Amino acid sequence: MQSINSEKMKKEVVDVFIPCHIDQFMPEVGKDLMDLLGKLGCEVNYNTEQTCCSKHLFENGNFNEAQKVGEKFLDDFNGSRNIVTCSTSCVSYVKNQFGKLFYNTSYHNSYKSVASRMIDIVMYVKSLKSDCELGVSFPHKVFLHNNCQAKNAYDVEDECRLLLGKVEGLQLVNDPCECNNCCGFGGGLYYYNPAVSEEMAKRKVQQALDLGAEYICSDDVSCMLQLNAYIKKHKIPIKTIHIVSILAGNAEH
Repeated sequence: MQSINSEKMKKEVVDVFIPCHIDQFMPEVGKDLMDLLGKLGCEVNYNTEQTCCSKHLFENGNFNEAQKVGEKFLDDFNGSRNIVTCSTSCVSYVKNQFGKLFYNTSYHNSYKSVASRMIDIVMYVKSLKSDCELGVSFPHKVFLHNNCQAKNAYDVEDECRLLLGKVEGLQLVNDPCECNNCCGFGGGLYYYNPAVSEEMAKRKVQQALDLGAEYICSDDVSCMLQLNAYIKKHKIPIKTIHIVSILAGNAEH
């Protein structure tokens, strides 16, 4: 990766949030996030006591438990630094749903602070590197899948396309308005209605295959887990990859 000389980057100190689904199922994506931030010249602070943001509890209606876990999350990231992660669903949840748990409580100021400082890596890279040139290559045909939260509540699709468009050799095979549908993960859909969930995954994978993609690139591991399960079950010749792994230059490792 080419050197980046921005003073802002050299002095930037950030907190890193590694979501529980990345920690448990795809820790390599968390490592790629750390690598990318390091290559950007950031000083990375990782709180080893961090756990979950409480999104899954909240989405399943366990609001008391979500509040307890959310309080720990707020305590873990108490401060003034940017909180960088690589899960648009977690970012969207903290920014858009924490108010339902903590508005007008003793954690009111804390949740407002954390929500304002939390940012997805795609947005963060774009804020630091306006030309989006990262000096990485990935000579493959790629189908970009932005998860539902990334499209509807924390809009990063344009930024994802802009960054991937600067990756040497990478060919995006789908247009922004093409194949704009859920993968079937949908919070708890995969658990409560597995037949519908699998059919949605099938449709997404088939769309990618029809366009000649070698990889389905996502900005969220939950979507990757959903699609991987279908791909492995049916032995389909396509792979998934997180956008941060491409941007970090670790995709072929």
